[in-house]
Amino acid sequence: MIDTALDFGKIVVADLILSGDNALIIGMAAAGLAPELRKKAILYGMVIAAVLRIAFAVVATKLLGIPGILFVGSLLLFWVCWRLYTEIRDNVDEQAELALERAEDPNRGYTGKPTRTMASALLSITIADVSMSLDNVLAVAAIADGDTNMLIFGLGLAIVLMAFAATMIMKLLTHYPWISWLGLVVLLYVAGEMFYRGVFEASTGIGPMMGWIEGYEMGKGH
Repeated sequence: MIDTALDFGKIVVADLILSGDNALIIGMAAAGLAPELRKKAILYGMVIAAVLRIAFAVVATKLLGIPGILFVGSLLLFWVCWRLYTEIRDNVDEQAELALERAEDPNRGYTGKPTRTMASALLSITIADVSMSLDNVLAVAAIADGDTNMLIFGLGLAIVLMAFAATMIMKLLTHYPWISWLGLVVLLYVAGEMFYRGVFEASTGIGPMMGWIEGYEMGKGH
């Protein structure tokens, strides 16, 4: 029970801190549009991110049981941690907060002739969302570890937070940067646990698969 509560807590923290770059890209892409199109671009950007997260989650649940995938996933999650560290260091949350506020306010920021079309803005958002949605799904799937209810909760929370509380979250992370650092520690722990299992677990680890070591049964559900 305590472990389950801790895992839900990890998912909440991961969803919060991984929403910064998503909000920044959407806000910056929308800012170059005509004021009357900006809110539509932000809404469409959130919908695109939600659809991608659901699609990646379906794929992730099918793949995580394949031998060697946990190891590869752990390396990707370590890369996510490095990228998150650089974002915390560069105050991306503060930039995202300002970008969203400018994009949502027709009287702020660029108000001259639009510098891009809705189609080009959505293309930029979609390309960026592919990477960011994969980050989010990978982190949540690693924490959920096969628990479908937990995976659905994590993805549902991420989508709700993006759709209704993006600017508020950016304000929260800007004013309380320790939350981002806590999130980074949580993700590093998850990546480390995923790496350990990806090497040593009997059913999915590369060590037993390659015959280097004798595997051990670990993780939830074993």
